Amino acid sequence: MPLFNRLKEHRSKLGINQTELGKRVGVSRQTISLIERGDYSPSVSLALKLAKVCQVSVEDIFSYEEDEL
Repeated sequence: MPLFNRLKEHRSKLGINQTELGKRVGVSRQTISLIERGDYSPSVSLALKLAKVCQVSVEDIFSYEEDEL
């Protein structure tokens, strides 16, 4: 599933590390790392929490592109 994200960019703008972002949204640093690398797609509730912490919309962080057949 091609879910792309700009989480690392938004986290950097906040000036916080993966551990701190994880604490703010209730997940581990490893989960934040997996999301940033594109190896894990967050739940809707986690995506909403991340957007709230970053003070942007979910669409500003995550974008979905369907595979062309």
